[in-house]
Amino acid sequence: MTERVTAVAAIAPMLCEPDVRTTQISQLLRGHLAEIITRQGMWLRVKSGDAYQGWIHQGYVASVADSGEAVMTGWDDPRALSLGCTVRDATGSTRKLPLGALITEGEARTAGLAMTLEERRRTFPNNGDAITASGQTYFEGTSYEWGGVTPWGADCSGFVQASFALHGVHLPRDAWMQAQAGEPLPNDLSKFESGDLLFFSDDPDSRISHVAMSLGGSRVVHQALGRGGHAVDDLESEEEYSTVLRGRLRCARRVLS
Repeated sequence: MTERVTAVAAIAPMLCEPDVRTTQISQLLRGHLAEIITRQGMWLRVKSGDAYQGWIHQGYVASVADSGEAVMTGWDDPRALSLGCTVRDATGSTRKLPLGALITEGEARTAGLAMTLEERRRTFPNNGDAITASGQTYFEGTSYEWGGVTPWGADCSGFVQASFALHGVHLPRDAWMQAQAGEPLPNDLSKFESGDLLFFSDDPDSRISHVAMSLGGSRVVHQALGRGGHAVDDLESEEEYSTVLRGRLRCARRVLS
């Protein structure tokens, strides 16, 4: 029988090694499930609903019963999902929850917004204009954070994954993985549509290291280390950063039908 855990903290960091001093590679949000692959002391190597693996300290999670069904992503959970809210539990304690965290049993929302899966499907259609609008609305002002997936701090692929997931479109976690989704497009800036994904590399071997969402044409929205976080850029601009980014464009994919 597979052991499972759920995050009890608003954000549970997933690290590359079972050591708090190592790099965060992703995050498990409150209420989301993960399977335990192995244990090392108080550290758990887990696989989350998007099949991503990393190490989480057991202090961030609680054990849950194995339902016998595959672990699904928390974005498909029927419970109310935070759009940025505050909840109060049965003891009267309050906590803030980022976009994507789930309101769990015994908690009541006291501020902000949250929606059930049914409400989200009615509110957030899976088209490019709606997805990029959500990305800009919820992540505007977000600082760049390696491994982050919420407006409290996100990296490029975490921003893309969360923006699409809110609209019921599931993408893998890392930029190089996302570059294998959907259908390939020619690198013609004039032909890109809203919601297309553009992939960049600053590595000598051209390994994908960055992803941005097209706003149509040459404009993109992304979580950019070179901008310190959330940014809208025009790849046809002669501004220095845009020129560098344009030179690093390697491929583009259309993930929406």
